[in-house]
Amino acid sequence: VAAQNCRKRKLNAILHLEEDVCNLQTQKESLIKEHSQCSRSISQMKQKLNNVYRDIFSRLRDDQGRPVNPCQYVIHCSSDGSVFVIPKCLVKSEQKQDNEKE
Repeated sequence: VAAQNCRKRKLNAILHLEEDVCNLQTQKESLIKEHSQCSRSISQMKQKLNNVYRDIFSRLRDDQGRPVNPCQYVIHCSSDGSVFVIPKCLVKSEQKQDNEKE
């Protein structure tokens, strides 16, 4: 009787483990789909951001009315919602200082 109960418990354990495997496989498939959707969404956002960036720089002019070179400047958005066009050399030096502080 003890051996029979032991076998029964083992079979129950195996059944529960098989159910767990099935549930985990379903969860994995769901996570893969979600990851794919997130990746597509990120790609779309990056494309939109690039379009906005190009549009902004196509409209910007310096004091003499010449177009602003996007290779020399970056758009910086602050936490209060302000937007600035900053020379890249200033941004790089600020990043170096922040990295040194860390």
